[in-house]
Amino acid sequence: FALDHGEIIDIIVEDKALGLRDFELGEEEWVTVKELCDVLKVFKDATMFFSCGTPNLANVIPTMDQVDQILTSNSLNDTTFSAPIRVTCSLAKKTLNCYYDKTDYLETYRIAMVLHPCYKLEYFRTAGWDND
Repeated sequence: FALDHGEIIDIIVEDKALGLRDFELGEEEWVTVKELCDVLKVFKDATMFFSCGTPNLANVIPTMDQVDQILTSNSLNDTTFSAPIRVTCSLAKKTLNCYYDKTDYLETYRIAMVLHPCYKLEYFRTAGWDND
């Protein structure tokens, strides 16, 4: 919202009578807002996917893999993202991996993946899991 209406927001906070000057964003801050919107899109997309009419347990791990890949790419991309955004992506990846690691110990996820017609054992082979 803020990014789409940046000009209007700037006009409102510039009005001294409203007492909002402390909230005025500089050019660099607007760039950070844009970068943050770009980064947060992956989480919005994943949330919308998981919230669809037919959520499927077998789709959780591949989706987490995709989010992890995007966060990794963003955290290393010094041409597109500023240092604070890259650090944020690294921390988000670390947090995601804490939850992701917990799925390794849940038989429910493994069973759902093996029984899913699209994944079966191929997902685990591709991901480099042991045959055990």
